[in-house]
Amino acid sequence: MGIIFDKPLIGVVMCQNSCAGHAVQSVHNKYVDAIVACGGLPFALPHSLMDVPHLLENAIAVLDGIFLTGSPSNIEPWQYGAEGSEPHADPGRDRLVFALLGLAIGKKMPLFGVCRGMQELVVANGGALWRDLSQQPQLLPHQEDKHLPLEQQYATRHDVTPEAGGLLAELLGSTETIAVNSLHNQGVQQSAPQLRVEARAPDGLIEAVSLIHHPFALAVQWHPEWQLQHSPLSQRLFNGFIAAAAGYHQSKLS
Repeated sequence: MGIIFDKPLIGVVMCQNSCAGHAVQSVHNKYVDAIVACGGLPFALPHSLMDVPHLLENAIAVLDGIFLTGSPSNIEPWQYGAEGSEPHADPGRDRLVFALLGLAIGKKMPLFGVCRGMQELVVANGGALWRDLSQQPQLLPHQEDKHLPLEQQYATRHDVTPEAGGLLAELLGSTETIAVNSLHNQGVQQSAPQLRVEARAPDGLIEAVSLIHHPFALAVQWHPEWQLQHSPLSQRLFNGFIAAAAGYHQSKLS
């Protein structure tokens, strides 16, 4: 199990929402479409996996990779040692993601994170976040204007510079700066010893990290899934992730 129709099975974390008064867990089409376009089969992971003993372990046993999506929600601050409450929290996602990361990292399973997903990888390894980047005058504006059309919200906002010798530079085939979108109000204040900084924005803010001593565990702060078909550089990130997931599946068979 784990490959269906020769496609690696990718666990995709959902977010808690509501629809017409009903509690709903959902994931944006752009995330699952990017997985499908690059040769993977997305498999939605509900928060209730945490409610049944061993169910999460059973799920992880058949998966070939984990994709941590972006989200309108933020990680609860107590998870990284900060005080106060988070008005846009999703505690069910927090609980599931940190359990998933513990299992996936232990199994050397390929991981790819976007936006909140990068922050989750950082916090899971002991790092900390800026709760509001707009309160850090040394930093560029990184949050989108939600009053603009989506095409303008996801337009490129600033450059990032990949670090030489890193996984990101390897996937992109270069350490030249690339232009990325920027739709986040929180960011990495402090990384962790287990993580390698893969790229920074011009203001020094960390924009990508990878997990040291892991075959493929990459996370970026921007949104490469947006209009993936028009971005060969973004396609390289997803293609690399799916290739790693396929290789992981083959290693389980040997």
